[in-house]
Amino acid sequence: MSQTTQQLHELGQSLWIDNISRETLRDGSLARLIADYSVSGLTSNPTIFEKAMGQGDAYDDAIAQMARDGRSTEDLFFALAVDDLQKAADLFAPIHAATDGVDGWVSLEVSPLLVHDTRGTIQAAASLHAQAARKNLFIKIPGTPEGIPAIEEAIFQGIPVNVTLLFSREQYLTAAEAYMKGIERRLNDGKSPVVESVASLFVSRWDTGVKETVSPQYQNRLGIAIAMRTYKAYRDLLASERWQKLAAAGAHPQRLLWASTGTKDPKAPESLYVEALAAPDTIDTMPDKTLRAFASQGHVGDAMPVDGGCAEQTLDEFRRQGVDIDALAARLQQEGGESFAKSWNALIGGLDEKVTRLTATSPS
Repeated sequence: MSQTTQQLHELGQSLWIDNISRETLRDGSLARLIADYSVSGLTSNPTIFEKAMGQGDAYDDAIAQMARDGRSTEDLFFALAVDDLQKAADLFAPIHAATDGVDGWVSLEVSPLLVHDTRGTIQAAASLHAQAARKNLFIKIPGTPEGIPAIEEAIFQGIPVNVTLLFSREQYLTAAEAYMKGIERRLNDGKSPVVESVASLFVSRWDTGVKETVSPQYQNRLGIAIAMRTYKAYRDLLASERWQKLAAAGAHPQRLLWASTGTKDPKAPESLYVEALAAPDTIDTMPDKTLRAFASQGHVGDAMPVDGGCAEQTLDEFRRQGVDIDALAARLQQEGGESFAKSWNALIGGLDEKVTRLTATSPS
């Protein structure tokens, strides 16, 4: 087992992999990541599935069969994705049981085309949750203005939620508010307060967003400062009287998850963000490449300070460089939704082409 990944585990941070494909399930790659690198969960998104399903022939037989059965392309995709994630969820089930449901999760995203559709998101979350039929599967809902009420309603309905597309402290706190409201509504109705959730803060895209506008000495510093600021808000929330009341009733915290932690700058160390984001009671989800680089070359230093450390001073430096933090957060969230929608459209288009090709060459 990797010593460095185990050290993060002992620090209190969960390591999840930001990847899934039918090949990794079939050839034992995912099982080996669990055994060798302390990986205890998995996330997916449309970009990941676009790559997985668009390359190779691992899905071809299933695509051809479901196409002959008359499935729409979107239904076909979700059937394939759910099947993959059910198998992954079963691999993580022992971890889920051992941690009383805190860890051992996989995630499936609603269609990105619903990013501004509250009612459609609620309906899709309920449908996918029922279709997946796994206790350790999160439904990913974006933390956009339209997604926030859907998050509250999904939690109220007992649907575990991974809040995605969060970029700032303020966006995180809005998602945390939705989670707590959902739990409070459940308690008022006499229901169990235990509905798990994570809030995914995207980190590296901040640095990509300012790469062309700030001085060289400021490269690859903004995302970490935003994360430190958000971690302080997270710890403050867990210490608040409101949360302590919910915890006393049996609720579990909505854990903070670091997303987009692969290094985008080829000049920066591959494990830059993983090392900087070491923090108890959080999750770091990362690509295979980043995980292996950290395991072989990274090191675990001091944990992230609960008081935010130098985050505010660093953010002031970026403001003096002309960066509008709030405006950039809103833009990154919008661009993130657009990026997932683009991947979704490419995914569905690619599946359409495969259906045409496979049904033309396979027997009826």
